[in-house]
Amino acid sequence: MSSQENSEENLPAEQGTAHDAAHGGGTAVVQHDEDPFADPGLPAHKPRIQDIDERAAKRSERSVALMFTLSMLATIGFIASFVIFPIDKIVYVWPIGHVSALNLSLGLTLGLALFLIGAGAVHWARTLMSDVEVADDRHPIEAAPEVKAKVLSDFADGARESAIGRRKLIRNTMFGALAMVPLSGVVLLRELGPLPEDKLRKTLWAKGKLLINMNTNEPLRPEDVVVGSLTFVKPEGLEESNHDFNNEIAKAAVMIVRIQPEEIKDKRELEWSVDGIVAYSKICTHVGCPISLYEQQTHHVLCPCHQSTFDLSDGARVIFGPAGHPLPQLRIGVNAEGNLEALGDFEEPVGPAFWERG
Repeated sequence: MSSQENSEENLPAEQGTAHDAAHGGGTAVVQHDEDPFADPGLPAHKPRIQDIDERAAKRSERSVALMFTLSMLATIGFIASFVIFPIDKIVYVWPIGHVSALNLSLGLTLGLALFLIGAGAVHWARTLMSDVEVADDRHPIEAAPEVKAKVLSDFADGARESAIGRRKLIRNTMFGALAMVPLSGVVLLRELGPLPEDKLRKTLWAKGKLLINMNTNEPLRPEDVVVGSLTFVKPEGLEESNHDFNNEIAKAAVMIVRIQPEEIKDKRELEWSVDGIVAYSKICTHVGCPISLYEQQTHHVLCPCHQSTFDLSDGARVIFGPAGHPLPQLRIGVNAEGNLEALGDFEEPVGPAFWERG
């Protein structure tokens, strides 16, 4: 094979065809360039079954309305979960294991409510809203009058094609679902903390409650309290084994001091005492620290946290420190058995001031 033959075999097909045509061996083929970015246009619109069958459209409408209705029920379930399940209730759910019943119910109901709104909107768009594709030229972004008119016209066309005015069942249930979902956020405000109600104004002290010595756990008698001594007591029936002991003792802790009656300066303090035995709240009125330091000669008690000082011989008024008001006094008496007892609860809230105190 010659080099000339090899070179001819390696020639492009166009050259070979032109060579044959020049020698009468065939006809030359001329190729035309095509635009690879030519606009193919929009495909022909294919109507859906809902476009041609009103019964199918009604079925889709009922399906969407059902999803929106179930979303409303799920939102109600979310709110009901706060009432039904206590925060410390634990349940076993396979295969998750032991979980909080409240957290599980809140997650399921809120997730279901949001999912059904989204699923209903997608099903509505795919089956009932117009799916005709429209090509529109791009225009400069400016607020020209004709642009505004076109936007309003397009909005009106979209509202008409969505059938929101004609499909009243879908419209009403959708508005209901969207209106109820925000209620979930309102209920979550509960988690900012428990409502205090009147719990800050009341303690376990009541008329007839015995004063129980916190060291001996026995009822306290007047002869057990000597001049210059400091004794801490709790209300009868409050035990350390109680699940709410810490919360209740934080309000009901009381200190007992015996002062010579002639040394008591405050008239009401003297009337509420028994032979010079006075009972005052142990909770400081500044930030709620327990008071435990007592000066026998001056009858002053000192809070160890911020050094607020109260004069127990003069209505426990503040004589030093940041506390804002005196310690509340508990009115006491002696029962038929000779034990000290409370004659009621504190007349004012114990502990630090709060904005609703009034």
